[in-house]
Amino acid sequence: MVRTGDTAPDVTAPLANGDIERFDLSEALEEGPLVLAFFPGAFTSTCTTEMRTFQESLGDFESVGARIFGVSVDTPFSLNEFREKHELEFGFISDHAKELIEAFGVATDFSEIGFHGVAKRSVFVIDEDGTITYSWVSEDGGVEPDYDAVAQAAADAAR
Repeated sequence: MVRTGDTAPDVTAPLANGDIERFDLSEALEEGPLVLAFFPGAFTSTCTTEMRTFQESLGDFESVGARIFGVSVDTPFSLNEFREKHELEFGFISDHAKELIEAFGVATDFSEIGFHGVAKRSVFVIDEDGTITYSWVSEDGGVEPDYDAVAQAAADAAR
């Protein structure tokens, strides 16, 4: 699993942003720091709450030049529907091939319900140099991240 201080894996995947485009991490970092918020699945209660909370704070992230991207193994088509239904203005990276959850080390299973290969709820802030400056993974405790800490980490990464 990647940790604070590591170089973020350079990944490419579909981006659901109302349309479907290509997301390349190294190219995205050229525009400033990123917040990658991994979540198990769209349209579930905690995941929806988490993404709506990021939406409520979107202005704080944008004001320091940081961008938020949700990341899940859902298809880009599902993620666009999720964005539209919940009026989420930031993009979602579709990790349908499960390459990001493997590269970041946040793959997990919900074996009790027969569901395998989804993301652990986790958040990574990556500065423009590609260094992970903040990491939180649900196994570290808590159901949702400390949103204030994520916002502060994004502001710090933007300096």
